[in-house]
Amino acid sequence: MFLTITSTSDESEAAESPATDLGYLLHKHPDRAQKFGLPVGDAHVFYPRADATSCTAALLLEVDPIALVRGRGPRPADGFSLAQYVNDRPYAASSMLAVALGKVFRTAIAARCDARPDLPSKQLNLQVHLPALPCRGGAEVARRLFAPLGWEADITPVPLDPELGWGDSRYLDVRLTGRMRLFEALSQLYVLLPVLDDAKHYWVSADEVDKLVRAGEGWLATHPERTLITERYLRHQRRLVNEASERFAGLDDATLSDEDTELPADLVELKDEVPGSGITVSVGGVVAVGGEEALGGAVALVEEPESHAERQVSLAVQRIRAVLEAVRASGAQTVADLGCGEGKLVKELLADSRFQRVLGVDVSDRALTVAARRLRLDEMPERARARVELRQSSLVYADPGLAGFDAAVLMEVIEHVDASRLRALAACVFGAAHPRHVFVTTPNVEYNPHYGLAEHEKRHPDHRFEFDRAQFQKWATQVAQDYGYSVQIRGIGQEDETSGPPTQMAVFTVLAATEVPR
Repeated sequence: MFLTITSTSDESEAAESPATDLGYLLHKHPDRAQKFGLPVGDAHVFYPRADATSCTAALLLEVDPIALVRGRGPRPADGFSLAQYVNDRPYAASSMLAVALGKVFRTAIAARCDARPDLPSKQLNLQVHLPALPCRGGAEVARRLFAPLGWEADITPVPLDPELGWGDSRYLDVRLTGRMRLFEALSQLYVLLPVLDDAKHYWVSADEVDKLVRAGEGWLATHPERTLITERYLRHQRRLVNEASERFAGLDDATLSDEDTELPADLVELKDEVPGSGITVSVGGVVAVGGEEALGGAVALVEEPESHAERQVSLAVQRIRAVLEAVRASGAQTVADLGCGEGKLVKELLADSRFQRVLGVDVSDRALTVAARRLRLDEMPERARARVELRQSSLVYADPGLAGFDAAVLMEVIEHVDASRLRALAACVFGAAHPRHVFVTTPNVEYNPHYGLAEHEKRHPDHRFEFDRAQFQKWATQVAQDYGYSVQIRGIGQEDETSGPPTQMAVFTVLAATEVPR
C-alpha cells in the first residue's frame, strides 16, 4: 500500500515557509528513511523530494499476509484454501493503511510539534496521492466524501486490463489538492480510507465510536455524508451507529449560536410549540431539527431563510416534506409512525397542533430510548406529553395497540423487511390496524446508478430488497385490493426521464364500507 503527501510553497513563500516544514509536522526527518513494525507488517517513511518549494513524504506499508492471519483460528472457505493469503489487501489502500497512518503519524494527527509549536495551526498547500484506492460506489462516492472537505479531487478509475478492455476495476487512482492544516488532512484520511473501502481488517467494537469522534472533530459533524461515513466506518452495526449519531448531534448543539436559530416566519410555530426543539444548522443549506438520524436515513429538515435558499435541498428533506404534506392533506388527526427509528418524524408531527395523538413504533428498544431522549419526554409539559406515545412492537405481528389511528406512515421501512414477510406486514398494518390512510415510501432501485451504485448494489446494507417502479406499483395495487384501499403512486425528489424519481411513495386511502380481511 502506498500514499504520498506533498507540501508546496511558491518561491516568494519559501524563505519564510519552506515546503520542508512538512518534515517538522510529521516528525520524520527528510534525510532519513525510517521503518516501523506494525501487527500487519512494516511501514516505511521516506522522502522522494525535499526542498524549499516542494516536499514529498511517502508512506509504504509492506503487508505480511502470513502474520495477518497467523494464530487467528480457522477461516471460512472463500472459494479456495489460500483465499486468506492471496487477495488484494497487501496492495490496495484500506483500513490497514489507515492504521499505519494513525501509528506512524500519531503526533502529527494530534497537532503537536514541539520544535515548531506554531506549525500545526498553519494551512499548507497539500497534495495527496493514493494510486490504488478501493471504493464501493466508485468515483462519484469518493467525490461526495472529499469535495465537501475542500479537496479538489482528480479521480481516475483503474482499468482491469488496459489491453484486453475488460472495463474498470473497483480501484481508483486518487489525487487530492487543497489548502488546509496537515492534522486535518491526516484525520480525514484516517477515517475515509476504510469508509471508501467499506471494510475493516479487524473487529469493530464500541471503542471505534470514540476513535471516530476524535478523528472527525471539526469536520465530520457537519459533513453532508455523515450518515454514510458513520455507517461504513462502524461496519453498519446499528447500535454503534446510533451512539455515534447521538454524539455528533450533541456536537452540533454545542456549537450552535443564537443567530443560527432564526427560522422563516412560517416555521416559527414549530420552534415555539415543541419544548427543547433543538434547532441546529447543517451543511447543505438546511436547518435540522434535533440532528439525529431516523430509520432508513430520513432526516427531518426544513429550508433555511430565503437568503440561503439557493443551496440544494437534500432528498431526505424532500422526503419528509412530502410525507408531512400528504398526512396533512388527508385530514388525519391521529398518526402512527411505524418504524419511527429515533423519532425524527414523530418530532415533526408533534410540532403541528392539528395532530392530537402521535404514536412512534419501532422494534428496537435502543432506538426508542434515543427517541425519548431526543423528544425530551421528561421535560414536556403535561398537555404536550399526553399527545405522544412510544411503543416497542414488530410490524409483522398483529398488535391491537396500532389500531384506531387516522393515518399510518411507513417511511423507508418496508425495504428493511424480508420480502417473504411483506405479506405478514400488510396483514398487520392494512388488515389488523386498518387506518384510514397509509403512506409508504421506499427507494426506487432504478435511480441507484445516479448514486454511483453498481447493478444489484443496494443503497443500504440492511435493505433486504429494493423495488423498481413496476414492482412497487404491483405490490401496492395488490395490497390495496386485498384490504379495501385505493392507492396513488407519487415520486419524491428530482425525477429523471429514464430512471424516474429517487424515492417513490404510495398513498393508500380506505374505501367506504370496506370489510377488513382477517
